[in-house]
This record gives sequence, C-alpha cells and structure tokens, in this order.
Amino acid sequence: MTTTAQVAPAAPEKVRRRHSINKSKYHGWRLVRHYIALLVVLVVLVGPVFLPLLGAFKSAGEPVYGKGATAFPQHWSLNAFHELFRTTDIVRYIGNSFAVCGLNILSALIFSSVGGYMLSRKGWPGRWVVTAIALSALIFPFESIMLSLYSQVRSLGFYDTIIGIWLPGMIGPFHLLLMRAAFMGIPDEIEDAAYIDGAGELRRFLTIFLPQVKGSLVVVGLTAFIFAWQDYLWPLLITQSSSNYTMMIGIAQLQSSFGTDYRLSLIHI
Repeated sequence: MTTTAQVAPAAPEKVRRRHSINKSKYHGWRLVRHYIALLVVLVVLVGPVFLPLLGAFKSAGEPVYGKGATAFPQHWSLNAFHELFRTTDIVRYIGNSFAVCGLNILSALIFSSVGGYMLSRKGWPGRWVVTAIALSALIFPFESIMLSLYSQVRSLGFYDTIIGIWLPGMIGPFHLLLMRAAFMGIPDEIEDAAYIDGAGELRRFLTIFLPQVKGSLVVVGLTAFIFAWQDYLWPLLITQSSSNYTMMIGIAQLQSSFGTDYRLSLIHI
C-alpha cells in the first residue's frame, strides 16, 4: 500500500514536467529561426501575387512591364479600379464564379464521400469494375469528351446557365478515388465494433467513417474550388450571354482590338 501511494503521484508530476519541456521548446534563437523560416515561406508564396497586384495602382502613363517599370508605383492611382467597374460587370462575374465553386464543393463532398465509402466496402460484387472505370476516367483528357458533354448538357436544357457550367464538374474521378483510399485506411475492427453495438449502415457512415476522413474531405473541398475557379475552357464553351460569364471569361474580355490594359488584368491576380 505504501509503494502504491508513493508511485501514484509520480505519474502526474512526470506529465507536468513533460508539458513544461514542450512549452519551453521554442524559445530564444530557436524561436527566431522558426519565425524567419515562416517569413521566407510567406514571401515566396505571397510575393508572386502581391508584386503584380501593385501594378494595378500605377497611373495611366506609368509603365507596368519592360523598360522603366518599377516594382512599386511611382504615382499611386485608383483609376484602374474605377475603369474596371465602369467598363465591365466584374461583380457579377465574381458572383457567378463563387456560385459555381460552391456547387462544385458541395456536390464533390457529398458524392465523393458516398461513392468512396461504397467502393471501399467489401462483400458486394462489381466494386472492382466500378473502381477500374473510375480509374480509367483519369486517363482521358477533358478535351476528348468536351463535345459529347456539350451535346448532353445542351440537350438537357442547361445551355448558357450556371447549372450547365457546374454539371461536368459535380464529381471527378480523382475525388472519388481519394475518398475510397481514405475509407479503406480505416481499420475493420472499428466498423466491426460499431456493428456489434447495433449501429446501422447510415449511422456507421455518419458517426464512424466521416469523422475519420476529415482531412481528405478538406482536400476534396479545396481541389474542387481550385478546379472550378480556374476553369476557362468549359464556361467559355457552354455560355453565351455575358450575365453568366465566370471571372476567368471576364478577364479575357478585358482584351480588345486596341490591346490590353495590364493594370486592369493585374487586379485579378
């Protein structure tokens, strides 16, 4: 009894000592080095975006590129922003892009998680065939099926609509296979324990599997946003009226027969 009473308080003391060591791990020069490294990474990541954006604040007669151009504006001006909002419907273009991105993210999260869960479950025939079909879809480029997709979307009555822009990107094979791999990484013992406790299929999916793959869901959401935001070819093909243009098409509309005002284009970078 005496030995037990003496050993029991030792464990919390050891834990407190470990926590104190972890808290004091980044002090002094080591902390400074970490901040320096983070600043270098920040400059590398933000620099290519921030420096061109400064060109949008240059006056009309100031060179943006080439001889005589400087990184910082010599004469700060907001004329480029005023001209952008006056000559283009940029707010609508940005709103359309966010609408398409929101639909893509929502559909990718729902369909890829459900489809990936189904493909990862054992015991039903044909799942390897479906997986092989999804994997083969990564081989063919979008340009090879673009005309058939255009014909299908137009026959459905979604030509020149936001829904028509969203439909081909509602789910991609990359997201489906990513979620399949994430679900297959969950140990079978966890599902077996939930099954023994009486949890049904839907409850196991919502309460057991989805919380285990939150990191993969974040990757799906981010990549779906990036793919939809930077897409130019499909929105250009499926839209006709300027009210349904996305921001990428709106940037292209800044070009005219008189040339391109780079101060306006740099606002979108």
